[in-house]
Amino acid sequence: MATICFYQDSRHEAPLAWIRKILGIGYLSKRNDGMSELRINGFMQIHDILKDLMPFIRFKKIQAQAMVLAMKILTNKKAGKISEKNLRILTGHIVTIQNGNYATKRKRTREELLKVLGLTP
Repeated sequence: MATICFYQDSRHEAPLAWIRKILGIGYLSKRNDGMSELRINGFMQIHDILKDLMPFIRFKKIQAQAMVLAMKILTNKKAGKISEKNLRILTGHIVTIQNGNYATKRKRTREELLKVLGLTP
């Protein structure tokens, strides 16, 4: 699954509601830590939204570009199959995306991802 999230302090969540209304998609929820988030799921939806937003993205532009390329691979798959070549390309995009995240969880290396996908000897 692919997801993009917009976060905002819950006291100022009106812009998130506005974004949801303009895009016509997503789920707005309040978290227990005082933050609100707008979550948008789906390969094609994320591809289209990021393509439209790309000229306006100032932070995480490299991540957004990698996500658009990854979504293109995932939306163009036929019968649930992705070629080995595209899986390797997709793995590179995943590493680029996760390297731009602030999460403190341990991130998987390219080699670990290739192993999970069965692309190592």
